[in-house]
Amino acid sequence: MIYLIIVLIVLVAISLRVVKEYDRGVIFFLGKATGVRGPGLIILIPIFENMTKVTLRTITMNIPSQKIITKDNVSIDIAAVAYYHVVDSMKSVVAIENVHEAVNQISQTTVRNVIGRYMLDQLLSQTSDINGAIKDVIDQHTEPWGVQVTAVEIKDIVLPDNMQRAMAKEAEAERERRAKIVAAEGEFQAAQKLGEAADLIATHPVALQLRTLQTMSEIATEKNSTIIFPAQFMTTVQEAIATIKGDSRKA
Repeated sequence: MIYLIIVLIVLVAISLRVVKEYDRGVIFFLGKATGVRGPGLIILIPIFENMTKVTLRTITMNIPSQKIITKDNVSIDIAAVAYYHVVDSMKSVVAIENVHEAVNQISQTTVRNVIGRYMLDQLLSQTSDINGAIKDVIDQHTEPWGVQVTAVEIKDIVLPDNMQRAMAKEAEAERERRAKIVAAEGEFQAAQKLGEAADLIATHPVALQLRTLQTMSEIATEKNSTIIFPAQFMTTVQEAIATIKGDSRKA
């Protein structure tokens, strides 16, 4: 009797399984897949049934760095990361031997094939579109396995040293071009404003004298020992002195 009780306890212990919220259990009865159970407590028929656990959580998978030749024959090293999760537990166990290894391998080959269709400039400027293209291709391959790829991101692009130097020179030349354009536009606007000021002063000669006096006042505040007087101002001073002398003689 005691032995029977011990055997029953062992059988009960073997038949009980606990499946967590983020897992599912694929049940096999004498080798035949009969369904998916979980989460919670699961009772299996000893000897006849066994269970394979499958996680439903999103898995982060690093796609190792690999050398790829772009469409314009530039050799680069690219590393990426993929995010995927199982949507059909039965397919992920029955349809393929090792679903995680399969996703990893198909991701590497897809990255190499898709990147090879683009030129280097497109790769650097259209990264988000390329990420979407890679995700769509991988998702088409993994759908029969019960796996959905949610995102693929290129996280590292290593360029050859000579290409880095060439791109640095190109960027520097572009910055110099923009700087020259900005300086030329500034000179053009300044010339326009000076022309407008000259036209205004031509209609009001007194304005030029007032501007001259203001400039002299600004120079004097700097404690300069030498002050240069414009010729027009000197002529005006001489006329003023001559007028004062004429008035003194008349008096």
